Amino acid sequence: MSAIAELKRRGVVRLELIGLAGVIERNIYLVKRYIWWDVAFMLWTIANTLTIVFIARGVDVSAAQQNELATKFLVGGVIWAYLGIIFEIVTETVAWERWEGTIEYTFMAPVSRPVHLFGMGFFAVLYGIVRASILFVAVVAFIGINLDNPNYPAALALLGIASISFIGIGMMTALQPLISTEKGTQLGFIAQGMMLVVSGVYYPVSVLPEWMQWISKFSPATYALRGIRAAILEGAGLAWADVWPLLVIGTVSVPLGLFVFRTGERYAKRHGKLKRSG
Repeated sequence: MSAIAELKRRGVVRLELIGLAGVIERNIYLVKRYIWWDVAFMLWTIANTLTIVFIARGVDVSAAQQNELATKFLVGGVIWAYLGIIFEIVTETVAWERWEGTIEYTFMAPVSRPVHLFGMGFFAVLYGIVRASILFVAVVAFIGINLDNPNYPAALALLGIASISFIGIGMMTALQPLISTEKGTQLGFIAQGMMLVVSGVYYPVSVLPEWMQWISKFSPATYALRGIRAAILEGAGLAWADVWPLLVIGTVSVPLGLFVFRTGERYAKRHGKLKRSG
């Protein structure tokens, strides 16, 4: 009996992995379909980040201080853009389905909801890292920032750890398009803005009012920004002070995100909201 149970378990795992690969593959095809829109948005993101980084060149300080300030702005802009991609893809889990007219088929597919959402999140992380890397290289080359001994592996590792929390929060915001067809997707942008305003995206957290500094401790972006800036500017490695809060937030946010999404899904099915396409 134990051998039969083990075979069944392996079969279930195999099917879930196939489903995970299918979710990722479908998103790759969607990117290919709208590739020129992605290129246009990439150009806009580079231009938008440059407008922020160029502020450092207008500050009346030494060249070394300008370079440091420009690097801090650049890291802030890259994290802002990366978080935007994560939230856009995960939050639009439902919106994409409505646009493609496949929402009922997807929600009836023999793939568990965690696999579906993790597939979206995994693709978002891979795609976000590619876009963030292009953005970073393009701005550094264009504006001429000097980087002395940056620790890129540590920066990428910390970004990967922070992505777990970002995906969990994205799952919660993905609920809203199920409940509010017209405006629900906007919650992702609201959550992104609220998270980054308290996380020190273009300024140190210490300049915030004390009550906002307290809130910043619950934002994964706070630790991602602090650790990545240290890795790029100082060549620092992974600091446990940045890692453990991200692990704790991720451990809480992912199960909570799954629970919130499943609750919203049941509500939408009971009230016939999946049938709405506009």
